[in-house]
Amino acid sequence: MHADPHTETPTPQRHPLDFPANMLASIGTVWIFLIMALVVADVVGRNFLDRPITGVAEFSSRSVGAIVFLQLAAAVCSSRMTRSDFLLNLIGKRSPKGVMALNVFNALVGASLFAALAWFGWSEFSNSWTSNEFYGVQGVYSVPAWPFRALLVAGSAAGALCYLMCIPGILKQQGSTVQADDPLGSGV
Repeated sequence: MHADPHTETPTPQRHPLDFPANMLASIGTVWIFLIMALVVADVVGRNFLDRPITGVAEFSSRSVGAIVFLQLAAAVCSSRMTRSDFLLNLIGKRSPKGVMALNVFNALVGASLFAALAWFGWSEFSNSWTSNEFYGVQGVYSVPAWPFRALLVAGSAAGALCYLMCIPGILKQQGSTVQADDPLGSGV
């Protein structure tokens, strides 16, 4: 039995950095699970055994930012970065090229912002590396700062690269009038 070419939906084009971005996101997901297990163990130890785990609050608070930046590139590659499509849908009904231009502009601004964040984060990373900076209470619990800062730099650089690599895909959709799902149906 042959498939009807008129009813088939085209397979979406994969982003060139899908695999590495998804690997980073997977590491972030496992990290979330481990933090949850650590927090539960701390609560059980604190409330039932009167033996809290030292440093859980410090490690968890620093981990949140690292996890976000680990998952950033995957969000960019899969077009899941938060944005409002309402205005794009309205513009798309009148000018598909206008939507394309706004999408390219969005990708350039996103790449610029994340590149700037990586650039400024690099000096913080190198300072924490050379000064041997630690988080926590010295003598009780401390964790080095540089791995968290390195993940911020790496995640920002990966996000910037993913945004830049989205631009050719946006330009290929030039003739397409595909719009994002319009939550209002036919619009205003």
